[in-house]
Amino acid sequence: MSFASAYIEKRILFTQFISEAPENNTGIIVVIPSYGESDISRVLDSLAKAAAPECSVEVIVVVNAPENASSESLIQNRKTLEDIESWKLQKKNCWFRLFSVEIRPGAIQGWGVGLARKAGMDEAVRRFNSISNQDGIILNLDADCKVEANYFLSVFSEFFTRKERKACSIYFEHELEGNEFPSLVYRNIIFYELHLRYYYQGLSYSGFPYVFHTVGSAMAVRAKEYVLAGGMNRRQAGEDFYLIQKLVTLGGYFSINSTTVYPSPRPSFRVPFGTGAAIEKMTEEKGSTFMTYNFDAFRELRIFFEMTERFYNSNENDLIDLFSSLPEGIKQFIGKEEWLEKITEIQSNTSGLASFRKRFFGWFNMFRIVRYLNVVHQKLYLKIPVEEASKELLAAIGESLIPGGPLDLLIHYRKMEKNN
Repeated sequence: MSFASAYIEKRILFTQFISEAPENNTGIIVVIPSYGESDISRVLDSLAKAAAPECSVEVIVVVNAPENASSESLIQNRKTLEDIESWKLQKKNCWFRLFSVEIRPGAIQGWGVGLARKAGMDEAVRRFNSISNQDGIILNLDADCKVEANYFLSVFSEFFTRKERKACSIYFEHELEGNEFPSLVYRNIIFYELHLRYYYQGLSYSGFPYVFHTVGSAMAVRAKEYVLAGGMNRRQAGEDFYLIQKLVTLGGYFSINSTTVYPSPRPSFRVPFGTGAAIEKMTEEKGSTFMTYNFDAFRELRIFFEMTERFYNSNENDLIDLFSSLPEGIKQFIGKEEWLEKITEIQSNTSGLASFRKRFFGWFNMFRIVRYLNVVHQKLYLKIPVEEASKELLAAIGESLIPGGPLDLLIHYRKMEKNN
């Protein structure tokens, strides 16, 4: 039995899409969902210009649509399929193999981007399984992305020279200027990306050990780990966040900063939240200030996480006393009974501080942090302008004050992350 046989039998929703067998040395498969895209050549041209790695590469474009897709979107989907075939004819000497998959409306109820990604990633697993390559890499992109020229070389090097590495987030930068969108869209993406990077650095400041971006168009996973995580979920938004949190718990998750994915800043009505939805909302509000998490919430998390050794070394009476000394937002979020029950349970199932910390952060994980942030910004803190919050964080970590506006701050935050 091959590594993914049971997964294919029980978890894959569709029969085999691609009849052509993969080459035996196929090591990377790129999955690109496409719905109503006007220019699929954008991403294909970018991939074709990238340098080829030391393995065969396939690209699978999943052309899909939900049940309520407009006639215009369906017409565009048909054109996308035609454009892919035309592109293949024009690029006969292209170094990677390109396949298109069509999934029409009504194929499965509740269709969304999660199912589109799942269909493509499952097909990639099926193909890796057929050549018994459990270490094959499934890369995720979006149809509006571009990539740096060393994209494949970097991914190949980072994964195939380090077998303990299992999945990753890839460094990204949104396009901040151009003629494709109104100037307001480019202005808004500066604020939104600054928010994403402030949030990332806020988590790092807090001492949380698993700080990663969760951008679906900039992630990769080995085929075996994808299967062990149960595959992609069916969510209509946030599917990347949920898959990455499962992959992190398996271990071997890391960040690649040696290459860059360039997502489009375009607004989108297709998902209820995420980058496209945020830019759509900000554009409709015509220049409103982007509000982000109050930095005091990250200060609370830092105090809380720094107390883990004391939690480990405390008996029940000590824990009761410790609860009263927790930051106010943490106390409002957890509650004394849940606190005592959970810390006692973690203590009883660990034999040392290292295992206690691992189990503690398995409980107070990214899901719980997001819920904590939402709760304390309803009960205790007010959100603040992202520019103000970003400067406050820089001051807290001893960084020099950055002159200029949000663009200068974003460039500085990018450098902090890229050089990490």
